[in-house]
Amino acid sequence: MSRLRAADIRAAVAAVLEREQLPQIVQLGHPVLRQAAVPYDGQIEDAELHALLELMRRTMHAAPGVGLAAPQIGIPLRLAVLEDPATVGPEIAGARERQPLPFFAAINPHVRTIGDHTASFFEGCLSFAGYQAVVERHRIVELDYLRADGTVRTEEFTGWPARIVQHETDHLDGVVYIDKAATRSLCTSAEYSSRWAQPTIERARGELRF
Repeated sequence: MSRLRAADIRAAVAAVLEREQLPQIVQLGHPVLRQAAVPYDGQIEDAELHALLELMRRTMHAAPGVGLAAPQIGIPLRLAVLEDPATVGPEIAGARERQPLPFFAAINPHVRTIGDHTASFFEGCLSFAGYQAVVERHRIVELDYLRADGTVRTEEFTGWPARIVQHETDHLDGVVYIDKAATRSLCTSAEYSSRWAQPTIERARGELRF
C-alpha cells in the first residue's frame, strides 16, 4: 500500500472518530461499496483500531443490524463486526438455522465454503435500505481472521450465522448482496413484511416466479 493511501485511511478514521454522532451508513451507489477493501496492516494505532471497532459495533446496534463492514461507514479497511441475538420465533429459527451469534470483530477475514449444501432466504442490507431479496448462500463456511488483540482465529459457522459471515465478507470484496440475488424476488421491506416473511421462501418463489 502506498504511503498516501495509508495517510488517507488514517484521515478517514480520524474523521469518523472525531464526530459526536454515529457515522451514517453509506448507501448503494457510493464507490466505497464497490472497491475491495485493503488489509489492515497497522495503518492506524491500536487505540484507534479498538475505538473504530467499538464505533462500528454501536453503529450496527443503532441501525439496527447484525453485521457491519468498515466500507459501510466509508472506511476501506478489511474490518467487520458481527452479532445476532436471533430474536425470532422457533419456527423461523428452525427453518433458517438461526441461532444467536455472539459479538465478534474480524480483522482481515477470509472465508472458505465447506461442502456443496446451499440455502436460499431473503436478506437485506444496511447499505441498500428498504429492500429485501433472496440470496442463495453456502450453508457452512469457515472463517480465518485476526482478533483485535492480534490473535488468529479459525471458526466454522452454519446456517444463518454463515449467511451473516458471507454477507459481511462480500462487502470487503466490493460485493453487495443484490449482485447475488434472484432479482425477481427483490421487494420493499414493507412488502416483504406483509407478504413473504414466512420461515421459508417457497410461497414467494411460487408467486414471484424466481
